[in-house]
Amino acid sequence: MSLLVVGLSHRSAPVSVLERASLAAETQSKLLQDALAAEPAAEATVLATCNRIELYADVDKFHAGVAELSTLLAQHSGVGLDELTPYLYVHYEDRAVHHLFSVACGLDSMVVGEGQILGQIKDALALGQETHTAGRLLNDLFQQSLRVGKRAHSETGIDRAGQSLVTFGLQQLAGGADTADWARGKRALVIGAGSMSSLAAATLARTGVAEIVVANRTRAHADRLVEILGQAGGTGVTARAVEMAAVSDELTRADVVVSCTGATGLVLTGETVAGALGLPFDAAATAVETPAEPAAHLDQHAAWVENGSAATTAQAVRRATVPAQSTGPVRLALLDLAMPRDIDGAAARLDGVRLVDIESLAEASADAPMAADVDQVRTIVSDEVAAFGAAQRAAHITPTVVALRTMAADVVAGEIARLDGRLPDLDEKQRAEITQTVRRVVDKLLHAPTVRVKQLASEPGGAGYADALRELFDLDPQTVAAVSRADLNDPNRGRS
Repeated sequence: MSLLVVGLSHRSAPVSVLERASLAAETQSKLLQDALAAEPAAEATVLATCNRIELYADVDKFHAGVAELSTLLAQHSGVGLDELTPYLYVHYEDRAVHHLFSVACGLDSMVVGEGQILGQIKDALALGQETHTAGRLLNDLFQQSLRVGKRAHSETGIDRAGQSLVTFGLQQLAGGADTADWARGKRALVIGAGSMSSLAAATLARTGVAEIVVANRTRAHADRLVEILGQAGGTGVTARAVEMAAVSDELTRADVVVSCTGATGLVLTGETVAGALGLPFDAAATAVETPAEPAAHLDQHAAWVENGSAATTAQAVRRATVPAQSTGPVRLALLDLAMPRDIDGAAARLDGVRLVDIESLAEASADAPMAADVDQVRTIVSDEVAAFGAAQRAAHITPTVVALRTMAADVVAGEIARLDGRLPDLDEKQRAEITQTVRRVVDKLLHAPTVRVKQLASEPGGAGYADALRELFDLDPQTVAAVSRADLNDPNRGRS
């Protein structure tokens, strides 16, 4: 196993960088195709969420793999390699497995313990399968990460340590008040109809808002979400769908807005929000400083190098760029869960507006206390990493063992055929008994060494046993490779 992951997340990079580096769906597919075209990578998939972009690959050369994957991330994200490099992290082999399992359990999430990441990991696996870039290693790895994440949530209280970004965001909008009391009777506008927007709508319905309006560029998707909300039962929420062109009008009637679209530009400008509230808009007075990579960032990067803490740097940048909020009673609460952002940060400075976005959520969750269950989850992750490594090492020798037993069966068949030529008068019963005896002898001779070699191969440093077995029995490498290909091409292998 030569698993490599190169990526950046809210722990290593400021949201302003993550926002610029976000990958559209079609870009992700092209990235994977280019990764396989690169010499070091045999298979690849990408995990892209609102707060992380990670490229996973099976590589045959570590340094060349890091260089190639880093370059591809820079090319496809549109952020220069020199600018992106300080925020990238690299994990290899068991550390890469440990990282993904931790991510699946919610340990690496912005809100510790959130379960949405499991759906995003499943999407990453599906993308690798659809583009035919995920092979045996990544199929096994991502399938196992989903099982590990589900195990963590079912066997521990990690759910008590965190919640979804939607729930956490609504708590921030409520400003310390009980979320249900705060939401009761409010009119909500949800912009977007994807998985995050659907979760937001369902959460708002459960929280007790009186009305939910869904706006989406594809009206049919908005209609479908409204239909699902109507089927939920028991919430009593009124839901309706509108065209995106109606957002400005709906904004005048809304108390809370949740936006999460795939748009590359702003969906709600500061001027639009001001107009909905009947407020004057001064672009200069409400401008929000969102430095891309000026001298201040270079100084922060120098501090990161000196102190060895990318997380500290990212946190410092977040504190420097989170827009100041207006004071006074809140007339309109805005929750922006998109990456890149949907809502102009300048809206936060308008009187009566409270804006919570990915950046401010990261700031709010930076010092959140972690539940004691987190330690139990970490133990689960460590145990599962060890088990996965052992299984992969054992699987590596399986084609060699199969090839050995195939060779032994061919030898038995050849000897029985030779016996038939020398003793043609044997009856069927005698021939069957002799054949069975020879097979039993061969099986008994091979049983102990093949079982033992599988055990040895599953231990750390056991990769060389497959080579030793091939040498000892003079096995044809092409035969072993054919067994591997047959296993890899099994249509039932690794499918969600």
